[in-house]
Amino acid sequence: MLRAEDSLLLIIDIQEKLVRACKDNETISKKASIIGEAAKILSIPVMVTEQYPQGLGATVEVLKEALGNNAHYVEKTNFSALREDGFLEKLNSLGKKQIIIGGIETHICVYQTCAELLNEGYEVYVAKDVTSSRNEYEYNTGLELMKSDGAKLTCVETVLFEWLGGSKHPNFKEVQKLIK
Repeated sequence: MLRAEDSLLLIIDIQEKLVRACKDNETISKKASIIGEAAKILSIPVMVTEQYPQGLGATVEVLKEALGNNAHYVEKTNFSALREDGFLEKLNSLGKKQIIIGGIETHICVYQTCAELLNEGYEVYVAKDVTSSRNEYEYNTGLELMKSDGAKLTCVETVLFEWLGGSKHPNFKEVQKLIK
């Protein structure tokens, strides 16, 4: 199970043009914002990648607002974030072993990053409702590949309540408000 003190949130390429092309663009932006806001409340580190932002746009505004100053942004051109210079070193320096990942596209950048995280020994949790592709078939294929590689499939509400651990957590009401 997830523990807030062991967790890091990794958001892959939830950018303007990519979100518009996805099958469930309103849901992914909303759910990414919720998990991002919860990470900020609970002081969970966040890393955000942007695939070629000059062409695909920046991270969607609603997500940037939710994250505030609680995120480290990395521009990338490789499909796997781990192949970007300095990315793995930055990730390792944060000292977290559980990575919650979501983003676009499930079967490309999210999958390739997940596969390399698993190879590096990280526990990877894929937030299905923060993950999308242009087509349902590719989305499902990406999820199947990640699960067969050893990633755990989850969703935002499950992550939030695992992070909290119980209703006596000092931030329970604040985090609970995010999903009401």
